[in-house]
Amino acid sequence: MPAMRAALVAVMSGDAVIRHCHPFGELRGPYGFLDAAFGPLLDAMPDLERRDMIVVAGTTPQGDDWVGCMGNYMGTYRAPFLDIPPSGHLAHMRYHEFYRLREGRIVEVQAIWDLPELMMQANAWPMAPQLGAFLCTPAPMSGDGLVAAGDGSLALQHVIAMLTDLCRHPADPDPAVMRLEKYWHPQFNWYGPAGIGTGRGIYGFRNWHQIPFLRAMPDRKLDSMGDLMSHWIAEGEYVCETGWPNMRLTLTDDGWMGIAPAGREVLLRSLDFWRMEDGLIRENWVLVDLLDLYRQIGVDVLDRVREFNKARFGTREFAA
Repeated sequence: MPAMRAALVAVMSGDAVIRHCHPFGELRGPYGFLDAAFGPLLDAMPDLERRDMIVVAGTTPQGDDWVGCMGNYMGTYRAPFLDIPPSGHLAHMRYHEFYRLREGRIVEVQAIWDLPELMMQANAWPMAPQLGAFLCTPAPMSGDGLVAAGDGSLALQHVIAMLTDLCRHPADPDPAVMRLEKYWHPQFNWYGPAGIGTGRGIYGFRNWHQIPFLRAMPDRKLDSMGDLMSHWIAEGEYVCETGWPNMRLTLTDDGWMGIAPAGREVLLRSLDFWRMEDGLIRENWVLVDLLDLYRQIGVDVLDRVREFNKARFGTREFAA
C-alpha cells in the first residue's frame, strides 16, 4: 500500500477528479482514489496484479492529452470486495481506465471496473443471465497492444463512420443501412461487459447484444447528436473513446438484460477500444457502467448481492 500511495502521489494532481464507476462515484486526488477503490481491492486480493493489454495515448481534437488503458486486474480473491463474496481462487476483473494529463500530471480519470465479472466468478450474479459468452477478456490477437504507434487518423475515421451508419437503424428499420460488412471483419470479436457478454462475428454481435439493446432502447443516438461529450484518441490500428456519459436512451421496451420496460431515460457511460486489421474492425472491447444503469432505474445490484448471499451462507441476520 505505501508503494502504491507514493506512486499515485508522484503522478496525480492533488485535486484530480476521478470519475469512477458505481458505487465509487466521483473521487478526489490520489488519496481518494486509493482509499475508496484501490485500498479495498488490495484487501480483497493481497497478491493483486495489474495486467495492461492496451495502452493508447494521444491528443483529442479539443487539445486534451489522454491515455487509455485496458487490461485485467488479477489476484487470489481472498476477502469480500464491495460485499461480493470471495471465491478463494485466482480472479480476474477487466478495467478500462482513461487518464487526462496536463503538464505531465494526471488531472482527470474516467474508469470502469467490471464488477459484475467478479460477481459471476463468485456465483453471485443476482440479475438475469447474460446472453453472450463469459470469459477472461484476452489481449489483442496481434500482440501489439502495448506498442501502438503511428498516425491513427484513418482508423479513427473508420470507427466514426461505422458508428454513424450504425445509428441509422432503427430509425430506418432495414438493418442493411448499418452496412456491418463494410466495417467489421468477418471473424471479429466483440468483448462486452459481464452482464452482456462476448459475441463473435456479425451473428454473435447482433444476437447477443445489438438486437436486445435496440429492442429495449430504440432511440439511441451518437453523443454528437446531443449535449453529451466523448473524447477520442487513436494510434496506429487502435482507436479508443471515453465519455462520462456519452449516450442518452429511454428504456421503453423489453429485451435488454431481462430489464422490464422502465419508461425512464438513462445515461450510459461507455469506455471503448477498437483494433483494426486489413482496414476492418477485428476486435472491440466495450465496458459499460451497468451498475450505474441499474441504479438509474431503481435497482441496487450490490444490495441484491448482499441479500443473495445472506441466504446462501446462512448469516446470523438471515437466521434471525
